[in-house]
Amino acid sequence: MTDGRPPRERMVYSAAQLVRARGVAATGVRDVVEHAGAPRGSFQHYFPGGKDQLVGEALLWSAEFAARHAEAYAKARKPTPAGLFAHLAKQWKDEFGRRGFERGCPVMATAADLAGGDSAVVEPLRAALERWELAVAAQLERMDLPRRRARRLATLMISTLEGAIMAARVRRDVAPLTTVVAELAPLLDNAG
Repeated sequence: MTDGRPPRERMVYSAAQLVRARGVAATGVRDVVEHAGAPRGSFQHYFPGGKDQLVGEALLWSAEFAARHAEAYAKARKPTPAGLFAHLAKQWKDEFGRRGFERGCPVMATAADLAGGDSAVVEPLRAALERWELAVAAQLERMDLPRRRARRLATLMISTLEGAIMAARVRRDVAPLTTVVAELAPLLDNAG
């Protein structure tokens, strides 16, 4: 992957993609450097904190990507909480339709590997989840939901979405995403 971006950016992106597919434990630094098409000696230069720094930055990049996707829903003609959730789920349905079920969410993959321990990556993991939740909550607030309610619904939406992503990958079928969108819609649209 040598698409014109600087090696450092390519390594962060590559780390996010490999963690999505393999998890943190099975993603090696050499794999990231190779996937990124980066010079072999560049890793230590760009990431003096080692793999933990790289994975932390990949999580923050992923959270920013997810937040921007949530924020893009602001352009909807008649935004609703259920419409926002459907927008979030559609991204994954499209991803699985285009690329198969190999890759999931890097936040979930990292949490599965590291959340219960004392890894240096746990703090960026928390920050990534917080950034995503705040972006979803901000969209709900734009729909006139009170801040506290918006934050609680953002947690519900992301938690449900993550579970549906996992179930879709296990079943190799997007049906869990379709189900959660349909089942949460009445609750979300009556949340005000």
